[in-house]
Amino acid sequence: MSQTEFKIRRGVLAEAVTLAPFAVQIFNDTFAGNPLNAPEDMHAYISEFMSVEAFEAEFQDADSIFFIAEAGDAMIGYAKLQENSIEECVSGANPIELQRLYVATDFHGTGIAGALMNECFAEAARKNYQTMWLGVWEHNFRAQKFYEKLGFRQVGTHVFQLGADAQIDWVMERKL
Repeated sequence: MSQTEFKIRRGVLAEAVTLAPFAVQIFNDTFAGNPLNAPEDMHAYISEFMSVEAFEAEFQDADSIFFIAEAGDAMIGYAKLQENSIEECVSGANPIELQRLYVATDFHGTGIAGALMNECFAEAARKNYQTMWLGVWEHNFRAQKFYEKLGFRQVGTHVFQLGADAQIDWVMERKL
């Protein structure tokens, strides 16, 4: 898929109703098949953090910035930046968090994730951030490699609570 076959735009509150089920599908595609993730923990996390109401609250948060990737009228990926969010191990000046970056499985390897990242980098630059940081599951090797290619480096860890399972995320940062 070429860059001209999809577009990236800012997400809006009215899209919470379509983004929530899309996000659940991608989250399940990404993590449900891993034997380290118990179905009850996946269900608990999704119920709490990926409902329409949860997405509506995030869209209404002035510190949340969503980007939607589309091919035609279909969502194929999304990213979320979170302002005023910091981890102790992040040492870079004036940081912004890349809280989520997901692309539908059928579109992996098409450049959409890179395009979403470029939009996030551009937004961070527009807002004069100097560092971007993120958390990535210690067992998500594909994502780790992707972020490393973009210049992110591990600076610590934090706990990601998936239901009752306290998982370890790598905290990675990149100077902008």
